[in-house]
Amino acid sequence: MASLKDRMVGAALLKIQIYEEVEADTTATAQAAMVVIIAAIASAIGSSSLGPSAALSHLVMALLGWLIWAGVTYLIGVHVFSGTATWGELLRTLGFAHAPAVLYVLGILPIIGSLIVYAVMIWVLICGIIAIRQALDFSTGKAVLTALLGWLLLIIPSLILGRMLMTVSV
Repeated sequence: MASLKDRMVGAALLKIQIYEEVEADTTATAQAAMVVIIAAIASAIGSSSLGPSAALSHLVMALLGWLIWAGVTYLIGVHVFSGTATWGELLRTLGFAHAPAVLYVLGILPIIGSLIVYAVMIWVLICGIIAIRQALDFSTGKAVLTALLGWLLLIIPSLILGRMLMTVSV
């Protein structure tokens, strides 16, 4: 079994065997949560405008987002595209897909920081698609569709809720 650091590097480098390893290792859920926590801390540091209380809520939201994303992905992947996975397998693989997000810490750099953050966002998305594909044991096309549908199911209610809250506060 690889160390947390080795698994993070392997996941970031899109090594399929790492995603397969963490999918099968039921004890790796805590490690996957640690990857999400490390990524959230790096993001909070990279976004220097966050104070301590905002950083804590950022961490809580990252963990909650990971749990919800794995659940939505599970429901779509298994029930719409006939994938074979458990929620735990998706938790683990999607948690490790956050590995490149440790580079969000570079968001603090003047001028190039935001460019690095956008590049890392794309990298994390690609890792997420690989994680979905490996956990659900289906094609890359189905993994992309699962990720897209999941994103839409998560973002549309968020946008509607945000718009409603803005209307109420005005």
